[in-house]
Amino acid sequence: MTLTMTEVGLSVLFRERFGLVEGRSIGLITNQTGIDPQFRRNLTLFAEHPKVELAAIFSPEHGISGSAQAGTQIASAIGKGRQIPIYSLYGETRQPTPKMLAGIDVLMYDVQDIGARFYTYISTLLRSMKAAAANNVDFIVLDRPNPIRGDRVEGNVLQPAFQSFVGEMAIPVRHAMTVGELAQFCRAELDSAPSPRLHVVPMDGWQRRMWYDQTGLPWVPPSPNMPTVETATLYPGTCLIEGTNLSEGRGTTKPFEWIGAPWIDPARWADMLNSLELPGTHFRAIHFTPTFSKYANHECHGVQVHVTNRNHFKPIDVALHLITTAQRNYLDHFEFLKTRGRYFFDLLAGTDELRLKLTKHDSPTEIVQSWEAEVTKFTEQGRPYLLYD
Repeated sequence: MTLTMTEVGLSVLFRERFGLVEGRSIGLITNQTGIDPQFRRNLTLFAEHPKVELAAIFSPEHGISGSAQAGTQIASAIGKGRQIPIYSLYGETRQPTPKMLAGIDVLMYDVQDIGARFYTYISTLLRSMKAAAANNVDFIVLDRPNPIRGDRVEGNVLQPAFQSFVGEMAIPVRHAMTVGELAQFCRAELDSAPSPRLHVVPMDGWQRRMWYDQTGLPWVPPSPNMPTVETATLYPGTCLIEGTNLSEGRGTTKPFEWIGAPWIDPARWADMLNSLELPGTHFRAIHFTPTFSKYANHECHGVQVHVTNRNHFKPIDVALHLITTAQRNYLDHFEFLKTRGRYFFDLLAGTDELRLKLTKHDSPTEIVQSWEAEVTKFTEQGRPYLLYD
């Protein structure tokens, strides 16, 4: 595997584009992923620089340290030591308020994304851009890699009726954009006025075919259940399992890799799935006991999804086959889950059509093929906003 050292937007800003922030008051949206290749935190770099003022810090889901579990509401606080306010964007509000932005010249976003529509950090990106525009504040994105390649688009485009915090943007599940490119795309697609005054500081040395472990950059888990690049590779597909009563492996050491339930026959399920010969994939029968989330402290039986060739692996196709085979063989057990009267699966999928087709036992292969036109349309629509060859 060839390693090419990529410079993230944070490094490029300090090296050659510091004029964007010099003499200005900054509000920084970040978490534990906001480091440079030398492991220096953006918080420290800005707080100690004599030519800028770090006036406020904003944290997305999971908090400034990335330690809070999914869905945990986080309160705002005052940072220890420097007495800089840390505003939570996953608590009483999910976007910066006018009071939070008072006295701030530039709102800056520096968070590592995963490359999947339902990862909430990009919802925070979009809502913060809107808040900056409404409050006459500049918005800067310090770009970081899409860790699962920037040339693989998969899945359906979200329908507006299913917009939520796990799906704010009308993009496919695996969108193949960096956060900087997403910001440019969303600014152009926003119907609201005024338009954000957006500046993207691009990376240096990143190429679209790269996986994160080919960038030379250190991997910092972006959230508690995203420990490795392999987890991120599976996530655009197996996150859909969250919308069912199958365990997606939360509460184990292999979230989104271990899939199962107490009522599964693991050997039979693994044999069934392996007989499909899905590209770049092998299913191994396993037993596991989650310590929290679904089936906490109850033994589950299922499969580990092994990625044998990540360049051929198709996460959404694999997830649909997992759901279809479980649904057909465990009719008395399998179900889609509801939250607040809605199917959570539909919010993740960005449509109810997928669940309805799966319920009617439509072929996963045919379902994936039915998305080809919208994937092609999105690819063409997004092309003007791409920053890298």
